[in-house]
Amino acid sequence: MSLIALLLGAYLLGSIPFAIVTSKLFGLEDPRRYGSGNPGATNVLRSGNKGAAALTLIGDCLKGWLAVWAASRLGFSPLEASLAGLAAFLGHVFTVFLRFNGGKGVATALGVLASVDGQVAILCALVWLAVAFTSRYSSAAALSAAAAAPVAGLIFLGPQPSVLVLAAMAGVLIWRHAANIRRLLAGTEGRIGGSKKPKAD
Repeated sequence: MSLIALLLGAYLLGSIPFAIVTSKLFGLEDPRRYGSGNPGATNVLRSGNKGAAALTLIGDCLKGWLAVWAASRLGFSPLEASLAGLAAFLGHVFTVFLRFNGGKGVATALGVLASVDGQVAILCALVWLAVAFTSRYSSAAALSAAAAAPVAGLIFLGPQPSVLVLAAMAGVLIWRHAANIRRLLAGTEGRIGGSKKPKAD
C-alpha cells in the first residue's frame, strides 16, 4: 500500500460522523441542531442521553487510534503512522460526509495520541480531566490538553518528526475552538452537562 492510499483511507475512516450515526440509532435529534451545533460527544451529552454520548466518544477515539495502529501493522514508519493519525483527525474535522463541516476533533485526537504513545495520551487526558473538573468547560479542557500535546510529545518521544505532527494536530484543534475561545472570554460558554439550547455557532 502506498502512503497516499494510507492517508486517504485514514481520512475516510476519520470522516465517519459517529455523533450523527449514534444519535440516529438512539432516536435523538441531530446534534447539529442544538447546543454548540458540533457533531461530537460533548454536544450529544446535551441531549441528556449519556449512553449515546459515551458511544460517540468511543467511536471518535477508536477511529483515530485505528488509523495509527493499522499503519504500524502495515509496516509504515512511526512518522507515516502519525501522519495517518493526522489524516483521520482531519477527516473528523472536515468530514466529506457532512460537506467538510465536522467536529472539533478532541476525541479523535486523543485516540491518535493513544496509538502514537500511551504516555502522551495519559498526560493529555489528565490535563483535560483536571481542567474539566475544575472549570466545567469542555472547551477550556480541550484547549489545555491540545497545548500540552506537543510538550508531552517532546518529553516522552524526544525531538522527532512525529512531534511536529502532534503540534500540527494541536494547532488545528485550537483553531477549531476559536468561537469557544471568544465565548470563554465573554463568559457565555456553555458548561459540561448543560441543557439543550439553540445552536450557538
